[in-house]
Amino acid sequence: MESLGFSLQKEATLESMTLEVVKTSEIEGDVLAEDQVRSSIARRLGMDIAGLVPSDRRVDGVVDMLLDATGKFERPLTVERLFRWHAALFPGRTDLKVGAWRDDARGPMRVVSGQIGAEKVHYEAPPAERLDAEMKAFLDWENGQDSLDPVLKAAIAHLWFVTLHPFDDGNGRIARALADRALARSENSGQRFYSMSAQIRLERKAYYDVLELTQKDTLDITDWLRWFLGCLDRAFAGADSAMATVLLKERFWKEHAGASFNARQRLMLNRLIDGFEGKLTTMKWAKLAKCSHDTALRDISDLIGRGILAQDAAGGRSTSYSLKPVGPQSSDKPPRV
Repeated sequence: MESLGFSLQKEATLESMTLEVVKTSEIEGDVLAEDQVRSSIARRLGMDIAGLVPSDRRVDGVVDMLLDATGKFERPLTVERLFRWHAALFPGRTDLKVGAWRDDARGPMRVVSGQIGAEKVHYEAPPAERLDAEMKAFLDWENGQDSLDPVLKAAIAHLWFVTLHPFDDGNGRIARALADRALARSENSGQRFYSMSAQIRLERKAYYDVLELTQKDTLDITDWLRWFLGCLDRAFAGADSAMATVLLKERFWKEHAGASFNARQRLMLNRLIDGFEGKLTTMKWAKLAKCSHDTALRDISDLIGRGILAQDAAGGRSTSYSLKPVGPQSSDKPPRV
């Protein structure tokens, strides 16, 4: 990722953060609109990208929490900061105690499944009266200096917070944000090029199983640490496919570094690399590039002549065009002796 230019690094961060926001919510059964998430992150990163759409307060809240956690990882974790994150997750909610610790007024905090009357209790959190003392101990440890490996600290912070379950709702999302904050601190970088939540979403059952086992068992958390580290390793591997579009764009523009393109061609080539939906036709080119049909045809013909675009098999009124495959990366070539 260091070999990419600044703008492509920001694109990579945009892709991975979009994935992180969408998937950390999905784990809890909350489906967010991906285009809104992407737009919200792009605006906060100051990125000028095509297709920005308005985002609702619920989307902006998750984005603000994660960007604060990872982008400001060096700042101390405080009660007030956690309360702000919680309030951001639940804007306008009156059925929850927002921006404050739970009070157990409706009974003990439990994680349950099954029908009413036949529930299975997976976990019962410590009583609310203990939260002030328990959270102080957690924050003192979180902000303290110790010799513990910072990646192990990320795993323990996640487990410790979700075990205390200090809020009425949103504990899982905040626990994962705390883990991301600790991982950013371990890398000394707020840039995110992989998504831990995307991998947890793929392994959701195993995630909940190992949490339940650890929380109900002894104080030995070895199994949780092993699972967390394995999940993190698989998240790194999964980043290859998540970053494929950004890396393809980098290879494409390197391959054509000496070529001259007009603004319309650059716009449409980037759209094709990003993953154009449907078939690219002259009519769509003219509409997206805001030009005449004849100008669109000239732009396309020029790129076909240079071997960058190819006409698809079907012709006539349904004539469409595709990007030709990009050649191998320079690093694929054998080294010179």
